[in-house]
Amino acid sequence: MTFTTAHLSVSLDGFVAGPQQRFEDPLGRGGEALHRWLFESDHEVDARWADRILRPGVAYVMGRNMYGPVRGEWSSYDGAGGATWRGWWGEDPPYHAPVFVLTHHEHEPIEMAGGTTFHFVTGGFDRALQLARAAGNGDVDVAGGASTVRQALARGELDELTLDIAPILLHSGERIFDGTVDVRLEPLEAEHSPRATHIRYAVNPPGAAN
Repeated sequence: MTFTTAHLSVSLDGFVAGPQQRFEDPLGRGGEALHRWLFESDHEVDARWADRILRPGVAYVMGRNMYGPVRGEWSSYDGAGGATWRGWWGEDPPYHAPVFVLTHHEHEPIEMAGGTTFHFVTGGFDRALQLARAAGNGDVDVAGGASTVRQALARGELDELTLDIAPILLHSGERIFDGTVDVRLEPLEAEHSPRATHIRYAVNPPGAAN
């Protein structure tokens, strides 16, 4: 049986990225503050939840904007490496597993250090999820961004959703639940630190009884 999850940092007002995302500021204005619990905290609670982000055996699905700074043709990456762009994470991305990137534009797979290979899928979310389940042990992590997680929720494909809620307001940007079909989230576990409140939810599919 497959198990599909997502793990995202989010502001109090529901944004997973700030406004004006671009090559120089991939998380948008103010968006880096969402991840202080991950990169700036030495709290034991934050460390425990950080260890859950990358799990052995899973494959990943991510949106095009999470992979690179702009949408459109790969050749439009002016100043960012053009068609040779290899992602935000340097030559050794943290995934160490197959990653299936949603895109409307074909691209050859890119093999990186540590076992990470980016595969570019033009057949939509359902096809990317199918390929990811076949590539690993059957479990999949929907790495983001917000639009890709919304697609997983809308299709009833997400079993669990973990949110790391940072005590900040972004006021605008990319909000995770905009336009999402109505789903019921059941809290399974919660802890907090000065940097974030961490909550793991079971996700009931669209149409599930309350």
